[in-house]
Amino acid sequence: MKPNKAIFSLIIVSYITLNLIQAQNTVKDADGNIYKTITIGKQTWMAENLKTTKYNDGSAIPLVTDSIEWAKFETIGYCWYENNDAKFKSPNGALYNWNTVNTGKLCPSGWHVPANAEWARLINVLGGDSVAGGKMKETGPKHWNSPNTGATNESGFTALPGGLRNFMGGFGGFGIQGSWWSFTRDKDIKGFAWCMDLYSTESNAYRSHNGIYTDTGLSVRCIKD
Repeated sequence: MKPNKAIFSLIIVSYITLNLIQAQNTVKDADGNIYKTITIGKQTWMAENLKTTKYNDGSAIPLVTDSIEWAKFETIGYCWYENNDAKFKSPNGALYNWNTVNTGKLCPSGWHVPANAEWARLINVLGGDSVAGGKMKETGPKHWNSPNTGATNESGFTALPGGLRNFMGGFGGFGIQGSWWSFTRDKDIKGFAWCMDLYSTESNAYRSHNGIYTDTGLSVRCIKD
């Protein structure tokens, strides 16, 4: 029996279409990690925390485990929570200091670390500061500590509480707090930069800069150019 050319063509078209859809809904970093993406309003975001160990030009980002080295103001680098990648790399991603963000090479090509105004736009689209956090947080107690107030994840952002590494090199906040860098430096106070915070006990989303030293280690979500 001769093959049906119409069916064969349909299979080829369907295969190409499926792969185009997959390409539009994922992005790959320099390590080969593949991330889901989500479009919220007119912005397209990674739906997972960044965990690359390389810049988008293929060069290595320094891994900094030592607390004294981490606390140096000029340090560029990343770490895993409690220096334990086996436990915390997936799904929480890495913690990067702002000096690493400031290289402009952290996100995959065609993507960037969001500016403070881009975080503000996302929060606006989700209904404002008092409710946006709940709409961004992953639901349930699997990763967020109870009570995970207001969590619906209706945005698909799937925010996780990866904690942070403070400017002295200590770790804290895992399960309680998710904090993500902004590319925006504080224009008034040297050594500070903006970030976005979510908490297990609140549905609020907070954009803050007071006390956020550039040598703090926070999570990163990339946004499409």
